[in-house]
Amino acid sequence: MSYENLEVWKRSARLSATLYQQTKALRDFGFRDQLTRSGLSVPSNIAEGYERDSDKEIARFLAYAKGAAGELRTHILIGIEAGYIEKPDGQQWADEALQLGRMMGALIQRHRRE
Repeated sequence: MSYENLEVWKRSARLSATLYQQTKALRDFGFRDQLTRSGLSVPSNIAEGYERDSDKEIARFLAYAKGAAGELRTHILIGIEAGYIEKPDGQQWADEALQLGRMMGALIQRHRRE
């Protein structure tokens, strides 16, 4: 299966693009860089895992992507508290990151069993 067909990859890539678009005016470059890097890490690690040859490798990179989703969610929640991110947008992004993490958790379990 190609990673581009995975719903978790599509949704994480869409979220990453949204973060870049919606935070381009943010002047705290360090925060913006951390936020966008963690967002980009999610679909990138999914892709890297699925380009590997084994379920073990796929599971390993999905675990990295799941960790990045947790990091992303943390950055978003802190961004809301700091006033960098509007609460409605930020809550939607944080909820999506949480859902992505859950989706990856299920995929990890599937690949560890195979």
